[in-house]
Amino acid sequence: MNDRFSGELWQGITDVYRAILAHPFLAGLTDGTLPHDAFAFYVVQDALYLQRYSVALAAVASRAPDAAGTELFARHAADVIAVERTLHGSLLADLGIDPATAGAAEPAPATLAYTSYLLATIRGGSYAEGVGAVLPCYWIYWEVGKELMRRGSPDPRYQRWIDMYGSEEFGATVRNVLAVTDGLGPGLAPAERVRVHRHFRASSRYEWMFWDMGYRKEGWPV
Repeated sequence: MNDRFSGELWQGITDVYRAILAHPFLAGLTDGTLPHDAFAFYVVQDALYLQRYSVALAAVASRAPDAAGTELFARHAADVIAVERTLHGSLLADLGIDPATAGAAEPAPATLAYTSYLLATIRGGSYAEGVGAVLPCYWIYWEVGKELMRRGSPDPRYQRWIDMYGSEEFGATVRNVLAVTDGLGPGLAPAERVRVHRHFRASSRYEWMFWDMGYRKEGWPV
């Protein structure tokens, strides 16, 4: 993607990103064949995820070594809640799902595992490790959004989702976080650099798992 630290991180997940683009959930968004019940399941779980992701971003803000980082991630933590209320609120209504029912839903295994991993990494690791862990949710969604915008969707609900994540507005948000990431790279000791790579890759794998969870309408086995 580029020759900065963020590009180095991306090179470590090219196989994961290829698998994400090939997943039938995303293919179904663009050709309109994704079952509406799978998309509804995903939207409910994404709303639950974003509530916890907001907590994760606030935790990253609390670890930032400067005011700029604190302000950026604290603002994004608030913005995530606004997105959850607007985009998911309208999608839930279109899908015939009561927001109160969605809010009371139980997190699927992948949802709980991913968000628990983020919070454990942020609270137990360094600021750079926290940034590496939360970055895939920003960056992969933007790359996916741009790719799906090129394809389009015959389903207006799916197109609305695609337009959100492929938008220039969302891209500007992602570029801000990439700038923070690139600024961290030169100061990282080798061991910490390895840990950031590991967290970035783990979260990227969770992104694949999240779409797969929605596609399969994943439930608890017992």
